[in-house]
Amino acid sequence: MNPKQILQIFKRKDALLEGHFILSSGLHSGQYLQCAKVLEDPKASARLARALAANFGKRRVDTVVGPAMGGIILAYELARALGARALFAERANGKMCLRRGFSLKAQEKVLVAEDVITTGGSVKEVIEVVQACGATVIGVAALIDRSGRKPPFGKIRFKSLAKIDIKTYRPEDCPLCRQGLGLIKPGSRK
Repeated sequence: MNPKQILQIFKRKDALLEGHFILSSGLHSGQYLQCAKVLEDPKASARLARALAANFGKRRVDTVVGPAMGGIILAYELARALGARALFAERANGKMCLRRGFSLKAQEKVLVAEDVITTGGSVKEVIEVVQACGATVIGVAALIDRSGRKPPFGKIRFKSLAKIDIKTYRPEDCPLCRQGLGLIKPGSRK
C-alpha cells in the first residue's frame, strides 16, 4: 500500500476532521486525524497493520506495545501480523507505565506502536518504560507521521505508512484562537 492509498482509507472513513483542536501535545491544529474511525473497522485495521508489519517482518519481534488509547488496537493488530503478543502502556498518576499484570522480560524484543506521531511524546514515554524493564526497542511503527520532521527517537528505527503535513501552533501563536473558533479536545489525554 502506498501513502496515497493509506490517506484514501482515512478520507473514506471520515477520519480527517476540520476545526480547532487541541492535541495531546498541547499544540493546536485546524485538522485532526481520528484514527479510531479507521481502526473501528477490523478489516481495515488488519490490512493497515499487515502493511506496517511488512517493514519489521525480518526482525524478531516478541511483543508490540502501544500507548493507551491510540496505540492499543494498532499494537494488537501488529502483534497478530507479526506473531507476537500485544500489550499497552497507560498513565497512572500522570506517568506512563505497564499495569494490569503486563510485564516485559530483559532482552525481550519490542516494537512500539502508535496511531499518529505528532511530537512523539507518548512514544518516547513508552520507550522509557520498555527500556526500564530491560527489554530492547527494535523499532517504532505508526500509521501516520504528522510530525513534519524527523521524529525524536534517536537511532531507533521508525516507519509509518504515510506522512501528512498538518500545521500545528503553540497556543499563544494560534490563529484559530485569535479568530475565536471554539476549541475541541478529541484526544485521550485530559
